[in-house]
Amino acid sequence: MNVKAAIPNTDIVFITLDSLRYDVAQQLFLEDKLPNFAKWLPKNGWEERYSPASFTFPAHQAFFAGFLPTKIKQKITPRLFSAAFQGSESTVENTFVFDEATIVEALKNRNYNTVCIGGVGFFNKQSAISNIFPSMFEFSEWNRSFSVTEQHSTENQLNAAVKHLETDKAVFLFVNISATHQPTNIYLDPSKEDNVCSQKAALEYVDSQLEILQEALQNRKRDTIIIVCSDHGTAYGEDEHWGHRNGHQNVMRVPYLELIKGNEY
Repeated sequence: MNVKAAIPNTDIVFITLDSLRYDVAQQLFLEDKLPNFAKWLPKNGWEERYSPASFTFPAHQAFFAGFLPTKIKQKITPRLFSAAFQGSESTVENTFVFDEATIVEALKNRNYNTVCIGGVGFFNKQSAISNIFPSMFEFSEWNRSFSVTEQHSTENQLNAAVKHLETDKAVFLFVNISATHQPTNIYLDPSKEDNVCSQKAALEYVDSQLEILQEALQNRKRDTIIIVCSDHGTAYGEDEHWGHRNGHQNVMRVPYLELIKGNEY
C-alpha cells in the first residue's frame, strides 16, 4: 500500500480491537460469523502478526509512531507510515515518513481532522496517563457508554465516530473498541468467567455494529485507508498465563488487516 502517495487526500480509519486474540478472530471468520468484517478481509481472513507490546499503553505508543504489528516469519515488515529516525530498515519507498513524533501530529499538520473515539481506560481522560492519547488528537471523545462494562459500547462508539465524518476535510479517525476487552462475559454469561467463547461473542457483537461505520464511509467522497488490528491478545489460563502484560503467544499474536477502499463497498 502506498500511503505516501495517498496523503493528504485520503481518509484513514484505524481501529484497534482491544485485547482480541488472533485465534478468536480467525475462527469466527472461518465460521462465517463476521459478515461485516468479511467485507474488508481478504478471502483467507485475518493476517496473524506480532504485536509490538503486551498491553494497551505501549502498543498504542508504538502504533502512533508507525510501529504496527509485524509479519510472522518475515525478517522485515515494511511500514505504512513512520516517524523519521536514522537507521530505520523498515521504511521503504511507499512509506509515509514524517518528522513529527506521531502519525496524529503529522496528519494534523497536513490539514486532517484528527479524531479519537476512546474505549478502554487508557483513553477515558480520568487521569494524567489516560489523557496522553486523547490529547494527541484535535477531537477526542469518551464517556461511560464507550467503556468495557457497557454492553452496547461499540454501537455508541461508532455512532459518535460517524458524526466526525460529516466534513469536507480529510479525516484520520481512530477508534479503540472496548467490547473485546474484559469483561466479555457480559456478551454470553455474566455468571461465568471470561473465556474464548465469551470473547467470540463480544467480537460477533462488534461485527454486528460495524455497518454503522461502513455505511458512513460509503457516503464519503474520498478513498479510505483502513487498518484494523488488536493491540494485544488475552490468555485464559493457557500454560498458566492469564490476561495480558505477559509474553504468551496468545497475547503477542494478533489479528491484522489493511486495505484501501474507494467509495464503493
